[in-house]
Amino acid sequence: MNRTILKTLLVKHEGLRLKPYLDTATPPNITIGVGRNISDDGISADEAHILLDNDIHECVARLPSICPAFGSLDDTRQHVLIDMAFNLGIDGLRHFQKMLSCVESRDFVGAAREMLDSTWAKEVGDRANELAAMMSGAN
Repeated sequence: MNRTILKTLLVKHEGLRLKPYLDTATPPNITIGVGRNISDDGISADEAHILLDNDIHECVARLPSICPAFGSLDDTRQHVLIDMAFNLGIDGLRHFQKMLSCVESRDFVGAAREMLDSTWAKEVGDRANELAAMMSGAN
């Protein structure tokens, strides 16, 4: 079987959609990619990990734009910022100006305090407590 020809045929007939959409079935299914019915089929663990790897790569590439010190931080503090970016998005994390300023000046206790003094911390509870402890070095 020539997979290249098959893929070309399937893309031609199914289309290539990079954002979820509702297909024409009744009732409609949430679909993405080249006809992937995620309503019924979801994704595999392997696919989820590919997406995760891609998302981590994107975070690592974008974080220096809001935290120039990012590349010089130790792994633990980089992990904290990536975790927060996953939860908030880069644009959401950008609003943590006082925390980011503390990170830039290597005031990690202050950064942790700023993390916990936020609506985000109240919303995510234990996640914020764990990440703040990692940021401050208290873990």
